[in-house]
Amino acid sequence: MEKKYIFIVNPTAGRGAGKLALPEIDRLSKSLNLEYEIICTEYPKHAIDLAQQAAAGSASYVISVGGDGTSNEVLNGLMRAYNQDFRDFTMGIIGVGRGNDFAFGFNIPAGIQAGFEIIQRNQARLVDVGFIKGGDYPQGRYFGNGVGIGFDAVVGFEAAKLTHLHGFINYVVAALKTIFLYFHAPTLRIEYDNQALDQPALMVSIMNGRRMGGGFMMAPEAHTDDGLLDLCIAGQVSRFGILKLIPKFMNGTQASHPQVKTGNATNIHVLAMDGVLPTHADGETICVAGKELMIELIQQPIKILCG
Repeated sequence: MEKKYIFIVNPTAGRGAGKLALPEIDRLSKSLNLEYEIICTEYPKHAIDLAQQAAAGSASYVISVGGDGTSNEVLNGLMRAYNQDFRDFTMGIIGVGRGNDFAFGFNIPAGIQAGFEIIQRNQARLVDVGFIKGGDYPQGRYFGNGVGIGFDAVVGFEAAKLTHLHGFINYVVAALKTIFLYFHAPTLRIEYDNQALDQPALMVSIMNGRRMGGGFMMAPEAHTDDGLLDLCIAGQVSRFGILKLIPKFMNGTQASHPQVKTGNATNIHVLAMDGVLPTHADGETICVAGKELMIELIQQPIKILCG
């Protein structure tokens, strides 16, 4: 019997690009003679349940069709199935969202045709998965690409409001707007592996992948299967200093800045000694005003079709 492909499509992803992708997914699946089923999500977090059911059922491949949020939900559903000892599945990604940073981390180009080329190539590898606890998720939530705390999270919140802008420019404008909204760095205690820092931190990025916001290279040297999370900590800088830092993050050269620290870890604890921790994971809001977060890496639990 042929391996069954379940396509979990978020029709609202990419401001309707998910819905527009449906006929092409159907056509390309037929052209490859796949045994397949296409299921659309109907409400937030629906993809979590759909992915869990698919992995626990007859699916060999569970394909996320949407943006970073859809991929994150599918990943969380697959990790639920994994924890229930259903492990004979492979995740795939077709990126049709705004940023497609999750897909980028696994070397998957955006677009339906590019996604199907990855599916046809069928090169799966075991990858690391992150897990964050705290804020609105005391029970925890998995992530595939990365966690943003502080400035980065507020940029994401603001980008979601800019419905008239698309793609990377959406995040650039949101970043410029955030300079005037979030410029006082809270004092954080950041403990990772055997180190501890007490310092003002405007932003903390904890990455499994490399990119956020459609073009900001938060961890240009990161690998999704090296057993390590990549940290990038930006201290207090002026508003003009933030403006000068933005191009460095776009080029992945921020490590040369005196107020930026980088490192690697498998376990991270972040505590707000003053202020709060606006936080996202793969673009999904973890909290707007949390005080404490625990992040850990799970080494290579699942397979993803990678570029």
